[in-house]
Amino acid sequence: MYGGGLTINKQTAHIIRIAGLVVPVTLFFYGFLVRYDIVDNQHYASDAIFFAIMIPFIIMACLQFLFPSKRAIESAVRLTLYHIVAMLYFTFVTGFSTPFVATWMLLFLASYAYFAYKGLVLSILTFIAATSIDAIIHAQELTLLTNMLSLVAVLVVGVTAVAIGRVQEVDGAELSRSKEQESLQRDRILTIVNNLADAVLSTDENGIIRVYNAASLNLLDTNNSLNGHFIDEVLTLYDKNDKPLPLFSELKKSHGVAVRDDITTSIAGEMLRLEITYSPIHSSFSQSKSKQDELQDGFIIIMRDITKAKSLEEERDEFISVVSHELRTPITIAEGTISNVQLMMERPEIAQDVLKEGINTAHDQVIFLSKMVNDLSTLSRAERGVADTPEAIEIRGLVDDLYNEYAPQAKAKNLHFNLDLGTHLGQITASRLYLKELLQNFITNSLKYTKEGSVTLQVSRKDDKVIFEVRDTGIGISKSDQAKIFNKFYRSEDYRTRETGGTGLGLYVAVKLAKKLGTKIELTSRLNHGSSFTFVLPANKK
Repeated sequence: MYGGGLTINKQTAHIIRIAGLVVPVTLFFYGFLVRYDIVDNQHYASDAIFFAIMIPFIIMACLQFLFPSKRAIESAVRLTLYHIVAMLYFTFVTGFSTPFVATWMLLFLASYAYFAYKGLVLSILTFIAATSIDAIIHAQELTLLTNMLSLVAVLVVGVTAVAIGRVQEVDGAELSRSKEQESLQRDRILTIVNNLADAVLSTDENGIIRVYNAASLNLLDTNNSLNGHFIDEVLTLYDKNDKPLPLFSELKKSHGVAVRDDITTSIAGEMLRLEITYSPIHSSFSQSKSKQDELQDGFIIIMRDITKAKSLEEERDEFISVVSHELRTPITIAEGTISNVQLMMERPEIAQDVLKEGINTAHDQVIFLSKMVNDLSTLSRAERGVADTPEAIEIRGLVDDLYNEYAPQAKAKNLHFNLDLGTHLGQITASRLYLKELLQNFITNSLKYTKEGSVTLQVSRKDDKVIFEVRDTGIGISKSDQAKIFNKFYRSEDYRTRETGGTGLGLYVAVKLAKKLGTKIELTSRLNHGSSFTFVLPANKK
């Protein structure tokens, strides 16, 4: 306030106001003791002067108490008047040898509080002037000596009090800044923790949760506060053998950072795989404790949902294993057949038909490998999102291209390849490559497994949806196979299926493509009566 040397808060201002009221009243009663010669009255001038000094003094004290100053100029005027009245009081009533001269130190403090060092210096100069004037008016050796002693005592004590107050003010400011910095650092850490994708919890030494972030609530699928809950009540964990795993027991065993990724938990009825990193929070060493007896103030726990990652990892390992197995057979057949043909070519008595049959067998296996590589390439593109940029596709133009591409193959097998197109098909917005590969997949399967009859590509529009359907009159799919037909490398045990070359990846790739397109494949089939594959995509507004 007013650029003073001390922080004038409400409590400090209130104390100054009370002191400003109590001191004049006290001095008023002390003046009566002087008047009636109960104490030394050598400086007492007269009753008129006494009351002329004290009445304004009391009035000023009451006004200051009831109506505290709100502006710097008001405080300056009131402090000036206080100094003048105090100077008159000690000069013409009690003298400066009275113990109550120490009350002038309150003027030091008030002046410094409101106007810093300038106010303090002016108050000190006023006090020196007052003692000097008193010594001149009462020109006595004893008066001069007592005034000098009072001057020194009040100055020493007053300046010391101001200095102590200043030091405490500085210390308080440093403490306040330290608290602000600590609060700022804590807020920063909490902000960082709350923005982490991983769940972070901190417990005390008894396993009671004290700090957690928003990701913890997301992982545990709850909006309830975790604070104050025991960690094992919040998290029910199981090890790789599905045995209960009390987390707090694991925390107490830890001496450093530990990581486990073989843990599962049930949250909202769903089993999740978790990776948990945990570590004790160590306190500083005490003089009576060795490093082995290091105290633990709690534990920090970081949790990550790795269900999808583990599933993908296991799926990848299985996929690599199956692909290796599926590739080994045709490669072995092709390599063995070509080796036999090479040997037979050295013997002139071997008929050309036998050599041709061997070459055809090897060629069929190479074609099979080529198809598998194409399927794997398509699958890789779909998984990586290559060429998935949506574009406006004219449906009729896309269907015409497919018809022109596959009509010759259907004719070669004496099959009818029919188009059944609705009116006003319009456009859709999707990846052209994914949509075309999905329809090609269904058409080639239908052509492959249809001995006689027809394959029909039907496209119709209903409201704001376009319905794609590929149906055939082929061998059909049994109910038991329909549940597995979209699995990778699955091929039906039906001998008619085994007669045709296939990688078992076609429909698995189709599911991936459909997912990328944001649709779902509907299968309708009956053994010996054909199959129908249907999916729906949103149409563009006309």
